[in-house]
Amino acid sequence: MANSSRLRAAALATTAVLLSAPLAGCGDGIKDSDLAAQKLDWKDCPAPSEAEGGGSAPSPLPHGGTWQCATMQAPLDWNKPKGDTIGIALIRARTSGPESKRIGSLVFNFGGPGGSGVSSLPAFGSDYAALRTRYDLVSFDPRGVGRSAPVKCKSDAQLDVFFQQDATPDDSAERAALLNRTKQFNAACEQNSRKILPHVATTDAARDMDLMRQVLGDAKLHYFGISYGTELGGVYAHLFPKNVGRAVLDAVVDPTQNPEQSALGQARGFQLALNNFAEDCTSKATECPVGDTPQDVKNRIAKLLNDLEKKPIPGIPPRQLTQTAATNGIAQSLYSKDFWEYLTEGLEQAYEGDGKVLMLLSDAMNGRSEDGQYSNITAANIAINCADQKPRYTADQVQGKVPEFRAASPLFGDYLAWGLVSCTNWPVAGAADHPDVSAPGSAPILVVGNTGDPATPYEGARKMAEALGKGVAVELTYKGQGHGAYDSGNKCVQAAVNAYLLDGKKPKAGKVCS
Repeated sequence: MANSSRLRAAALATTAVLLSAPLAGCGDGIKDSDLAAQKLDWKDCPAPSEAEGGGSAPSPLPHGGTWQCATMQAPLDWNKPKGDTIGIALIRARTSGPESKRIGSLVFNFGGPGGSGVSSLPAFGSDYAALRTRYDLVSFDPRGVGRSAPVKCKSDAQLDVFFQQDATPDDSAERAALLNRTKQFNAACEQNSRKILPHVATTDAARDMDLMRQVLGDAKLHYFGISYGTELGGVYAHLFPKNVGRAVLDAVVDPTQNPEQSALGQARGFQLALNNFAEDCTSKATECPVGDTPQDVKNRIAKLLNDLEKKPIPGIPPRQLTQTAATNGIAQSLYSKDFWEYLTEGLEQAYEGDGKVLMLLSDAMNGRSEDGQYSNITAANIAINCADQKPRYTADQVQGKVPEFRAASPLFGDYLAWGLVSCTNWPVAGAADHPDVSAPGSAPILVVGNTGDPATPYEGARKMAEALGKGVAVELTYKGQGHGAYDSGNKCVQAAVNAYLLDGKKPKAGKVCS
């Protein structure tokens, strides 16, 4: 059976309240000059909140010490820095090396948008043990996420229903139903989170990070951004180029694309990952249990999804595995080559009428724990994306784009195309077609692209490097599979990244690891 805790942790690398309820961490309007001088009250971390994904308090650190948590006050509205404040939840592991060798804090964002850094850093902390020898490892829940004034939309029971519904409409009635569900979801977000929704853009989070830099006592921001965290890092570099220290962007978002172009790129990326999975399974000495040839593997998956649309199969009782849940679960399994065995297991079982494993994978993507509680990753993801992205798509516009998406990916095309309506009827206007990451004057930024990345296709690394500006980016290529490079365990990638972050040694331009 798939490892559910590991899946949930990787997904983070993805409840309703009354409108009158106070925002978490809301303050009395500390003066902006005082905000940078605030002292953090670090204490042993509690168990993650439901919005952070739940679970147990983080385990003690190797060789002694504990994970420590604190809350930093930041302006609710950065245009009114002396107005109300919100609490930004932080976590850290103090450096394991001597204080004389300490560089400062290394701030992580693991992606999403909407993932809890407070939950993710302990889950992956051992992967960064080498970096801890000279840095305090720090992460945070960005505004709108986890414990940082979380966006809240629907209850757990409502989300169970929401994620079961058809996300790939085939006729006008199904299209109308999808738009109505989207409208209801977005209205619930407005009803329950009206105060925070206008203030969760990536530019707001970037300003929070510069405040964080000051509060942590660092002259420069040393940063490790993964997936959406690369976009956040690029936006930070644009806003504060002179404050950039040593920074790494891994699994790189293409900052030049609008939402349609980004979704189309993901369709191609996930299809490539599926092709690679099918090739890998059928090329082994042992028989592939889910198909005789790569095309047979994909044909059988397509038939399964078509059958599920007509007749779902038992999943995790009382829920059934629908076409939407199965597609979601398959996508989750393609984020890491380590999960391919779970995909094989899930497909084997589904072909026999058992949808448990594919539903477990889908739950991991949606932030659902085994006890039925959801993190707020979906609500935060939609809120941040809609605050950032200016385009709003109609059903007719998406319907016209479906053929191009299907050509990019017969399996994921419809699913990703119809996701474009998520911001339709959103109560807050989007900021721009795409983020501005131009950062003239910034210190060098190491940009790491993975040729087999499904979620942030490899081409995004080159586009990010170009957009940062001449002389800023240092490119590193990893010829591998899965989302990201450093956490793949590839020794060449880790050595190059560690050398830059620990010793300031840049890899040679165009270095390739395989």
